Amino acid sequence: MNSAYDAILLIGFGGPEGPDDVIPFLENVLRGRNVPRERMLEVAEHYNHFGGVSPINGQVRELMDALRPELESHGVDLPMYWGNRNWHPMLTDTMQSMKDDGIQKALGLVLAAYSSYSSCRQYREDVAKSQDAVGDGVPEVDKIRVFYNHPLFIDANVDRVRHAMNAFAASSPASDIHIAFTAHSIPMSMANHCNYERQLQETCRLVAESLEVSEDRWQLVYQSRSGRPQDPWLEPDILDHIQQVHDEGVQNLVVMPIGFLSDHMEVLFDLDEEAQEKADELGMQMVRAKSVGTHPKFVQMLRELIQERLDSDIPRRAIGEFGPNHDVCPVDCCPAPARPQRR
Repeated sequence: MNSAYDAILLIGFGGPEGPDDVIPFLENVLRGRNVPRERMLEVAEHYNHFGGVSPINGQVRELMDALRPELESHGVDLPMYWGNRNWHPMLTDTMQSMKDDGIQKALGLVLAAYSSYSSCRQYREDVAKSQDAVGDGVPEVDKIRVFYNHPLFIDANVDRVRHAMNAFAASSPASDIHIAFTAHSIPMSMANHCNYERQLQETCRLVAESLEVSEDRWQLVYQSRSGRPQDPWLEPDILDHIQQVHDEGVQNLVVMPIGFLSDHMEVLFDLDEEAQEKADELGMQMVRAKSVGTHPKFVQMLRELIQERLDSDIPRRAIGEFGPNHDVCPVDCCPAPARPQRR
């Protein structure tokens, strides 16, 4: 067992936990990005619709409560810390606490399954900024690999989709159900320089094949785009896709947020509100599958990912067309997208 690591650091996105947090939180999220203020205020209303509280911080706490006993039961006895990119507990404050506690080297678990600038490299940059802010004696942090093709991640998603499919009446055979896998859209200037889209397609394919769902009965689509309307982002959008499959005769629809790990605000608003409203308008039956959340297979996978870094003899599991992702990101991977020129 490798004793080089003396802590685990969960690195999250963060979210407001009250109405007064919403605007400062969104200003943190959008700092340095070319997003119109009108768009920020529009997103603020999504949070206000739910009392100004995002469920994401509570969901991280639930995940930590599930992961601790899973680790302990397998002989992993390391303290667990948690820091966010955009809201309290802020990553810099957590890094200071780790320094004060004498932590020297931690395993960083970014709560994102896929590779892109915003879901991988930016988190590593945030860690570096926090280390610089804390200064001498700050702990080192090594990031755990992305896990889009880990067999237990696939199993957890399969279980969630199967449960959603079973929600349809027995009179609706599985062959009449279409699955829309959704993920957060990103700008094409980012997508063209990372494996985000390829990894998402592979996860969807593995889940669909496990469920014996044919290629013509599922599609990867996108949601939650922001930025300027004239800038190209990954498509199709979930609302456009619902209209398309309805026009093709689909009546029974499962929407699976494959790109998200918990049912946070973008799932609750963009899918449970907007997508559900669109399906209702068209007279379609829509069931939204749960994200992996604290599914036992997902928690088990996180434990395996930690163990494989503590003990080099433990296999690094992956299935499908691609092997396990790298532990150390190449210098040039997932570069920041070029900023569009103002017009």
